[in-house]
Amino acid sequence: MSSLTAFIDQHREWALLLLFALVLLESFGLPLPGETALIACAVLASQEALAIQAVILLAILAAILGDNLGYWTARKGGRALLLRYSMTRRAAERYLATGERFFARHGGKTVFIGRFVPVLRFTAAWVAGLSRMHWWRFLAWNAAGGIVWAVAVGLAAYFLGSAVASAIGTYGLLAGGGAIALAALAYLIVRRVEKRTIDDQP
Repeated sequence: MSSLTAFIDQHREWALLLLFALVLLESFGLPLPGETALIACAVLASQEALAIQAVILLAILAAILGDNLGYWTARKGGRALLLRYSMTRRAAERYLATGERFFARHGGKTVFIGRFVPVLRFTAAWVAGLSRMHWWRFLAWNAAGGIVWAVAVGLAAYFLGSAVASAIGTYGLLAGGGAIALAALAYLIVRRVEKRTIDDQP
């Protein structure tokens, strides 16, 4: 993460383009550091080098577009590719039907939660496409996940720093939410103590 952050910091004029490209390609299905780019750009925005609104908006657009490209690629050509080779044909014949049933029941939740889980972030769209999940349902959950992810990670990095934002990607939404809740609780306690101290002054 530190090397990518340093690179983006050294090339601030390309930061938003790098953010869009990395998030889009990660969402499409390539194991690239899209979330790290979002965190780095949000930290730069906290230093007034970028606009946080642009960072979050570009991350949302790239996440939704990349996931949809992965979904349609897998839906249109994924099965033919898997069934073409003997080493993948058996697995495909064995698991595709199971995947279809699973995504029929839990596809929406999987697509949404997958946005916050590193491995699922670049595989969920492909699995949804291979399982022939209905596109409108995929799009709705995918858009919801992309929006919540970009806003949560972007604002966490902007207001609380890269460590809290990284917790969301490393440990999932629950851990990141817990870290944010603890930080907010600590802030409220400090403010209350300060207020009580001021009120107690003669």
